[in-house]
Amino acid sequence: MLETNITKSTFQFLNSLKKNNNREWFAEHKTGFSTESEKVKGFFNYVLEKLKSHDEIERLKVFRIYRDVRFSKNKTPYKSNFSASFTRAGSHRRGGYYLQIEPGNSFIATGFWNPEKEDLLRIRKEWEIDVTELVAIIENDAFKKVWGALEGEELKTAPKGFDKDDPNIEFIRKKQFIFIRKFTDKEVLSIDFAAQIDESFKLIKPYFNLMSSILTTNLNGESLLD
Repeated sequence: MLETNITKSTFQFLNSLKKNNNREWFAEHKTGFSTESEKVKGFFNYVLEKLKSHDEIERLKVFRIYRDVRFSKNKTPYKSNFSASFTRAGSHRRGGYYLQIEPGNSFIATGFWNPEKEDLLRIRKEWEIDVTELVAIIENDAFKKVWGALEGEELKTAPKGFDKDDPNIEFIRKKQFIFIRKFTDKEVLSIDFAAQIDESFKLIKPYFNLMSSILTTNLNGESLLD
């Protein structure tokens, strides 16, 4: 069943879970978790249906509430958020969407989190040649108002094989190419939250189109797809 908005009870559950992050409490409140989880899944599916009206989506992945603590110093067993990703369909469509619901830390994110080695080199080679189209997209007033600046980890200096004095070095040294939009709790609980998410995702399309074009062609502009 689709849910058109996030309710206060979801925040109340997540706040309680954060304060009582242990297996005993969770076991006692498993029914409450199931109720809120299903409601949020319904909301994620509602966002999915909106996304499908302007993009091809292959898969919705709802992340588990259980944390993988094997290699973490933080041994709390549960996340204090509900989250999901939306995978674009087809090898010619690159980039993805992410949505997280958490009291005080709700946000959406898009872009390229950790590109594979070959993709990262291809992107850097493109920026070495020209960033004009990229800058035109990310410096657009409407785009910046929603998404802000390009974010992600970056090197302190130039990658191997690139000139540290290259005029486009601010882009070349990046390892991630992501945009994040944060939401207040009031915004998340508003009746137009799904619409705000969808309008934000629509605005990212020119960026996805550019990056998809780069990652599916060589430097001569020839397609790498069969």
